[in-house]
Amino acid sequence: MDTANGRGTLRFITCGSVDDGKSTLIGRLLFDAKSIPDDQMQALVNDSRKYGTQGERIDLALLVDGLQAEREQGITIDVAYRFFASAQRRFVVADTPGHEQYTRNMATGASSAQLAVILVDARKGVLTQTRRHSRIVAMMGIRHVVLAVNKMDLVRYDQVVFDRIDAQYQAFAADLGFASIQSMALSALEGDNVFAASGNTPWYRGPTLMSYLNAFEADGPELAASFRMPVQSVSRPNADFRGFCGRIAQGEVRPGDGIKVLPSGVQTQIASIVVWQDELEAAASGDSITVTLRDEVAVGRGDMLVAADDPPEVADQFEARLLWMSTQPLLPGRSYLLKLNTQEVTASVTDIKYREDIDSGNQLAARTLGLNEIGRVNLSLARPVVFAPYSDNRTLGGFILIDKLSFETVAAGMLVFALRRASNIHWQALTIDRAARAASLRQSPRCVWFTGLSGSGKSTIANLLERRLHAQGLHTYLLDGDNVRHGLNRDLGFTDVERVENIRRVAEVAKLMLDAGLIVLVSFISPFRADREMARSLFKENEFLEVFVDASLATCEQRDPKGLYAKARRGELKNFTGIDSPYEAPLAPEVHLQSTSTAPETLAEEIAQRLEIKP
Repeated sequence: MDTANGRGTLRFITCGSVDDGKSTLIGRLLFDAKSIPDDQMQALVNDSRKYGTQGERIDLALLVDGLQAEREQGITIDVAYRFFASAQRRFVVADTPGHEQYTRNMATGASSAQLAVILVDARKGVLTQTRRHSRIVAMMGIRHVVLAVNKMDLVRYDQVVFDRIDAQYQAFAADLGFASIQSMALSALEGDNVFAASGNTPWYRGPTLMSYLNAFEADGPELAASFRMPVQSVSRPNADFRGFCGRIAQGEVRPGDGIKVLPSGVQTQIASIVVWQDELEAAASGDSITVTLRDEVAVGRGDMLVAADDPPEVADQFEARLLWMSTQPLLPGRSYLLKLNTQEVTASVTDIKYREDIDSGNQLAARTLGLNEIGRVNLSLARPVVFAPYSDNRTLGGFILIDKLSFETVAAGMLVFALRRASNIHWQALTIDRAARAASLRQSPRCVWFTGLSGSGKSTIANLLERRLHAQGLHTYLLDGDNVRHGLNRDLGFTDVERVENIRRVAEVAKLMLDAGLIVLVSFISPFRADREMARSLFKENEFLEVFVDASLATCEQRDPKGLYAKARRGELKNFTGIDSPYEAPLAPEVHLQSTSTAPETLAEEIAQRLEIKP
């Protein structure tokens, strides 16, 4: 265990609105704890002359505001981690950004913290960003908060000001579920009540910040709970050793203990616990270890080793809370990569139950989530995962969503519970499978996905291709965008959210048609790359052929067979692709057709030549 004089390391976060004094407070802690090496101290003196805001005095904030942009603007952008120690314990503190656009960075810092120090400028009181950060702190599972009413020197250490802010925050935070809120009257700049009690606040009876941090008892590790360890990697230094590495998420483990490997369910026993060259008699929550098993069983990254007599739940449908961290909005139905500890799986939001109002906590109706918004959603995963509710275990219940194309982390999430109704649905084994159906039709099923602007010629080429395949005696079906909207998708409009659902439904129908052994032609604008990639992911390799029917916007407008471009230009048709809604051209389609200069019959023949459709 990492300790200083017997007390464990405390990880805490500082957060609040812009210019509330977070960096100065951390600088004060480092300075008064004498945790600044001589070379850094000299650099601080030099930087204070160049960048400082305190005249001839040392600007303690510069110890933390390390980025050049931060120093020039006087704000914190990135998450800065600092380490220091007192006589009682060690500390890891994360200084997080105050600006709203950097809220995602703040959530990163909060994910591993045990305590939050939320600063409020005594002159300004509780602000929207204070409330936002408090909700995120609660959402990330931090149960203990210090309300640091800072800059008391600028309000002449007025008790009335402190009491008003304290009462305001306590009322706001009453429904956030914090186990404790300790309010403190501070001046980080002057050092009041940071390390030593201040004579400027004789009315303040609370602890100093440092005495509170020294005495704070963090929530203990999950030792009493049953053993859980996500497998991070397989260690195979030689032919005689095969170990499984990971960090214990909860519980304890000893050689001889019975375990299960999930999700496979294979049961075996722990043979040994290894750390470097040593073997341990036991290991507990928070320990990073390598274990060997009594039996040769298949285990890999993403599996979980669990107590055999008390395995956790496995599910593929969840209710969850999301903090949306992308400038691009959440679109229900869009496919993302979900990372839950070492498990990775494709997932989508099937329903947004509500969005949380930052100020009041009220539940608001929402069809999407924007940057820094918090919502309650339903999640659907491509396969079951091993989990625990986030309220029980942050490691086993906390996840992130990643955009599959840009690899941007778009959301942080917390699993609330599994949707029980989903666990009652199972795949029914069928005697006749896709291969049998395809064999009876004497063809190899394919999905040919036509994409392009309205007027590019997609439907014309797809229709010609189907006629040609039908003449060869092949079994086909053409799913056309307009035709499908008369029936299956008649309830959908043309917003981004509805376009995503439009493509999701059609992709699922196309998959069923392939299972029936058919060659299915899909002709949809399908403007978003992410949605076309989602469609591709439903099919096996070589079953999906993306055909980009490329024509310039001017050409499409000139053709304008339905008069839609003219209406869109006049403002009579909203969310029209190419005018006021974007089209994301394919980056690497299997077939790229230039329909402006080539006859559609020739283009249909080109696709036919590319298809391998005989069994």
